[in-house]
Amino acid sequence: MTATADIHSYQPRQGHGLPHDPFNAIVGPRPIGWIGSHDGAGHRNLAPYSFFNAFNYVPPIVGFASIGAKDTLRNVQATGEFTWNLVTRELAERMNASCAAVPPEVDEFALAGLTPLASQQVTAPRVAESPVSFECRVTQIVQLTTAAGATVPTWLVLGEVVAVHIARRLLVNGVYDTAAARPMLRGGGPADYFEIAPELRFQMHRPT
Repeated sequence: MTATADIHSYQPRQGHGLPHDPFNAIVGPRPIGWIGSHDGAGHRNLAPYSFFNAFNYVPPIVGFASIGAKDTLRNVQATGEFTWNLVTRELAERMNASCAAVPPEVDEFALAGLTPLASQQVTAPRVAESPVSFECRVTQIVQLTTAAGATVPTWLVLGEVVAVHIARRLLVNGVYDTAAARPMLRGGGPADYFEIAPELRFQMHRPT
């Protein structure tokens, strides 16, 4: 670890030397992967993942990382399906409630006061209160490794989006209005979140 008056530098394997790991705050804010699933035997699950994003246009592919073999990972391994549900500012507290560490048989939809909604193309449930949802079929589950080839107890789950559901109020002249949904994003530190607001929007077209 080295430091100058202007730069704090460190190698992650040797520790960061700070009160809280800055990695999550630097790579952020990040979309929240609010993942709905079931175990194939009638037990629903809903859990937020802070490592989530979109990775491809055609076909649309999204992914989230399960740090540890959690219920959601076991569910998607068993069924090959999941849903993603947009977390808005209005739903932030209920999203937070759904991340409680509870036994697999506990229904986080009920725990967080949310309504499970049947999907159209998959059997995994959606969140009825969320204004945007994706129905996904698993394409790959990859256990991560270090640069040296050692396995890491983290699994990247990728899924093809086979159905999209958008509240019509978020379509302005046919264009999805990101800011109007007031999406919640994960920041860093022990409890930081952000939301996108319309006044922060700016436009920048690609060079031709």
